[in-house]
Parts: sequence; C-alpha cells; structure tokens
Amino acid sequence: MRVLVVDDEVQLAETIARGLRAEGFQVDLAHTGSDGLWRATEVPYAAIVLDVLLPGMNGYAVCRELRGRGVVTPVLMLTAKQGEHDEAEGLDLGADDFLRKPFSFVVLVARLRALLRRSAGTSTVDGVIEVGDLRIDPQRRRCERAGEEIRLTARELDLLVALARRDGGVATKRELLAEVWGFDFDGDDNVVEVYVRYLRRKIDRPFERASIETVRTLGYRLVADADRSGDTARVTA
Repeated sequence: MRVLVVDDEVQLAETIARGLRAEGFQVDLAHTGSDGLWRATEVPYAAIVLDVLLPGMNGYAVCRELRGRGVVTPVLMLTAKQGEHDEAEGLDLGADDFLRKPFSFVVLVARLRALLRRSAGTSTVDGVIEVGDLRIDPQRRRCERAGEEIRLTARELDLLVALARRDGGVATKRELLAEVWGFDFDGDDNVVEVYVRYLRRKIDRPFERASIETVRTLGYRLVADADRSGDTARVTA
C-alpha cells in the first residue's frame, strides 16, 4: 500500500521512507506543504505522514485543506512542538493521530498500521480484509480463498489490496497506476490490464467465480459474488 510522507527535514523523510519500504509500504515524499497537498489530492494514498512545521503552508493548513476538499485519507501528524494545545489543534482540524519528535520508528509503524486498520472500509478482522471468501492480509503479505493460500507477487498483492480497500467501489486505471506503480510512473498504462489478468487467473479461475470486474469506461472493482450487478463486464482474457 502507498503512503505519502511530508516533511521538510529531507534526511529524516528519507530515513522514514527507507524504513517503511522495508516494512512493505510504497512511499512517496514531499518536502513542502503545497507539494504534499497537491500529491495528496492527486493520488489515493492509504495514509499520510504529515509534519506540522513545513515551509510556506504548514501541516495544520494542509490537513484543513484536505478535509475541506473531502479527502478522508488517514493523517498521522508529526511535530517537534511540545504542548497539548498543538495536538488538540491538529486533531480538531481532522488529523487522525499525533506523534511527537523524536519518536521511535517502531511506534511510527504501529501507529500507521493502526490507522490503516481503522480506516479500512471493508470487513476486517485483525487487519485482514475479507471480500466474500477472499481473505487478504496486507501486513503479513498473504492471500487465501476458501481456505486455500494463493501465492501472489508483491505487485499483484498491492493491486489486490488497492482494489479491496475500496469496499466494492470502482478504481480507475489512473488511480491504480498512481497507488500501485507510483506517482511518477511513466511506463505503459496497459500494465494495469496485464496485472488484472494475472490476478484473475490466480484468484478467480481456480474457484469458478469472478471477483474482479471491469466496469465499462471507468475501471475495475473487487466484489463478493453476492454484490455482482449487471452493470459490469467480466474480461477473461
């Protein structure tokens, strides 16, 4: 899953990014409030790690603007300030959690994962996403269906998680490219179709049912059998 880290301390931001990547996250970086705001409104991130003290537009303003635009991505704010009023202001503006510098990276990861568990719109138990008989565990990087483990590549799993977190909603090709392949991906956008085919062969065909559906002119969605409608078209190629 993709996370945005916004911090003007470049070395710290890069250290956080390296650590999160080692934990299985994909990470984009921004070092100003305006750049962070732009990226956060262009890409459907799973979460945002947002520093308070940023040049130009501070973290409070970024958070307020995001919520004003209807962006509900979980926000974990970082600050070197001391005092409960600063924390209260961040939470009042729509932040979901607050972490003071200096902090333990272990705590940062734990807080981030807790936010992701709380924000998942699909049915979850201990962070596991369930769609019908399909169970996806983003933290342990595992997937199973009807009790049978399905072996996926890292990219396939990231794509499946991106679809599953939309709780049956449609994901456009552009959104999936940004979320799974990266904000700056400049390759062929048909790669999404290729990986959707890979996923279908692994999670649909062996079980004689279609969970990944193509919504004409829009994109893709992952649904349980009971939620299938006549407005979608299954592509089996």
